[in-house]
Amino acid sequence: MSASLKITDTLPLPNSGVRIPRLGFGVYRSPTHQCVKSCLKALEAGYRHIDTAQFYANEAEVGEALRTSGVPREEVFATTKILSPAASIEATYDKLLASVHKIGGADGYVDLFLIHSSSSGSAGRKLLWQALEKLYAEGKAKSIGVSNWGVGHIEEMRSYAQVWPPHVNQIELHPWCQQRVIVEYCRNNGIIVEAYSPIVRNYKANDPTLVDVAKKYGKATQQVLIRYALQKGWVPLPKSDSPERIVSNMDVFDFDISKDDMAVLDALDQGSAGAIVEAVSNE
Repeated sequence: MSASLKITDTLPLPNSGVRIPRLGFGVYRSPTHQCVKSCLKALEAGYRHIDTAQFYANEAEVGEALRTSGVPREEVFATTKILSPAASIEATYDKLLASVHKIGGADGYVDLFLIHSSSSGSAGRKLLWQALEKLYAEGKAKSIGVSNWGVGHIEEMRSYAQVWPPHVNQIELHPWCQQRVIVEYCRNNGIIVEAYSPIVRNYKANDPTLVDVAKKYGKATQQVLIRYALQKGWVPLPKSDSPERIVSNMDVFDFDISKDDMAVLDALDQGSAGAIVEAVSNE
């Protein structure tokens, strides 16, 4: 990995013709009045990957930005997520379809649809996946995956999944929470790993080690963290509603963190204790 990485770089998703942009734009809790503006700013700046969820309550705003940005729909990778199943596969499928319509319109699609959490239990996870497989078979989701799933959850899928492995596992990842067990498992099985909270919601902006590394490269701490994620082979999803920060979070393609400095950042790992949202259970 070197500064030859570009904003236009993509990674292939397993067993599919789909490619995912290496850098995404997150809209977690971006308020509805702000979300359209932030997405338009991101697309104008050069992002081609937007990550939302039913839980964020702004799928319609992401859809509006996609339609009004002037960027061809096929050039933008749009992801959403479902948190919990309905009573049946069909009813759960209807919940999925509602999201697709908000983002892509009546005849539209999403590029990636994730199960947001592992918390609905074995039966719930199976029901969610089977509903997603139906959506995938119809081309209304170009790829499907999971979020906050550990090794045990993904292994359990082998007993029922028509589509395995999941194309993506989106988990919390940054130097303080590296989740090495699940990351290695995903790598060994060809599953793309997405990193949410890659800039740790700025909680670590004054961390002395991080500040030292950032000074060395003449970059903001947020830029170092995003670059770190890219060099780890993850797909980082930084979120911001500040126009300046949206642009600067993308300005990470003109420098390389050295092997030694990557090791310095690697040494910050606190395992599960370093999570600010959720570390997966690998049981």
